[in-house]
Amino acid sequence: MSGTEIIFEVTEDEVDGGYSASALGHGIHTQGDSIEEIRSNVKEAVDSYFDDTMERPKLIRLYFVRDEVLVA
Repeated sequence: MSGTEIIFEVTEDEVDGGYSASALGHGIHTQGDSIEEIRSNVKEAVDSYFDDTMERPKLIRLYFVRDEVLVA
């Protein structure tokens, strides 16, 4: 994983609503009730996680995972 990019896997909670996001390769997790809120919360979580001694990512990528169930 490049030091200039961090990737979050974002899933939608179909039961309770809202979204959860987890950074791949880092211990960063957050939640939000809407897409706008998850975007804001992800930025805040990244800012909180990386301190001055760490290389900050220049790009945050959100990878939305959609799970579909079909009746056979």
